[in-house]
Amino acid sequence: MPITQEAVKTLSAQLYDWSLRRVPDDTKDALRRARATETHEGAQRVLEIMLGSALRAEQTDRFVCSDAGVPVFRVTLGANARWEGDLKAAIVEGFDELVGRIQPPLLKHVTNPLTNERGYKGKDMPLVTWEVESGVDWIEIACQPKALGSGRWAQAETFSFPSLADIEAYVMKAVMQAGSQHCPPVIIGVGIGGSFDVAAKIASKATYRAIGSVNPEPVLAAMEERLLHAVNATGFGPMGTGGDTTALAVHVDYSAGHGYTPVAICFNCWINRRTRARIHADGTVERME
Repeated sequence: MPITQEAVKTLSAQLYDWSLRRVPDDTKDALRRARATETHEGAQRVLEIMLGSALRAEQTDRFVCSDAGVPVFRVTLGANARWEGDLKAAIVEGFDELVGRIQPPLLKHVTNPLTNERGYKGKDMPLVTWEVESGVDWIEIACQPKALGSGRWAQAETFSFPSLADIEAYVMKAVMQAGSQHCPPVIIGVGIGGSFDVAAKIASKATYRAIGSVNPEPVLAAMEERLLHAVNATGFGPMGTGGDTTALAVHVDYSAGHGYTPVAICFNCWINRRTRARIHADGTVERME
């Protein structure tokens, strides 16, 4: 049975809606751990406020933050999946319908970069990237709205044959430039190698990884540990109040490339908005996190 355009439209709209009202479980757990180990009194209070806000949003079905960001989707097509209709159109239609009915209403965050005019529609909006997964018959849709605070401070730079120390120094340079303006404690994604666009995609995808998961590449696992320690040693702390908790996680991945090596860095704010679900061949929807 083919996966329908209507099913993709409905699910993509739901994922965006869900992401605005609930902080992921792994993120709430990380905030609790940070609260237990934080030594700065002001930072302790901020972490308590964050946890309280997350729980109240779930209990009252409200947004965790008024900056709902812009809709960003990553769609993974199973190589054995069958579908009907226009999947990109389905995601556009789902967002358009959601704008008309969602409560509280969304603010007009979609911006034309040539005119700075703001609204709900725009060229290539929602933003969608596509991947293919071999040997499966489902379609997976992941939603990660990008708000101004975290989105503004993403960076990328291309190096020639950099050392690991060079890469880590660049990550820390980006961290210092962002300061506390990306609403920490943040999740940091780092993409190394490939081409310019591939590195950025890797960095973004790395932020989807569960907090507390171990990188299967030992070199990267060690890099993540060093970077997390270094970021938290900056002392920016939750929302810039000072303290030990500027990041909840640093996730790094890489791709082979040429001698030129792009390095991309992106941030998710403390809310860590991300939702994910699969539509299986029989039409069932499997919600994931």
